[in-house]
Amino acid sequence: MHDHTGGAAAAVVEAAFRYYRAQDREAAVLLYADDFTFTSPQDDHIDKDAFFERCFPTADRLREQRLLKVTPADPELVFAYYEYELPTGERYRNVEAITVRDGLIRDVRVFFGGRE
Repeated sequence: MHDHTGGAAAAVVEAAFRYYRAQDREAAVLLYADDFTFTSPQDDHIDKDAFFERCFPTADRLREQRLLKVTPADPELVFAYYEYELPTGERYRNVEAITVRDGLIRDVRVFFGGRE
């Protein structure tokens, strides 16, 4: 059955965030396509290996991270809106546009929000 709502894609995104917070790299790596790319204001289309080396291990820098909204735009595109808190108490909110195809995360584009 084909999911036209993006619910299956949203479930993959939620799992990816859960594995990031738990730092379960073994489980997380299975959710990302081999040709995955990651783009943020600090990273320009880095590949899967670079993402897991540079970005994935950063959860320990956060005091807390909460998914506020996971919104499917279509069957492959999911917007994740989240808040995180640094050890200093500063809070920030970002949005990620995440492409999920055939059950795998293909592309993540991060848009940095301001301090709350």
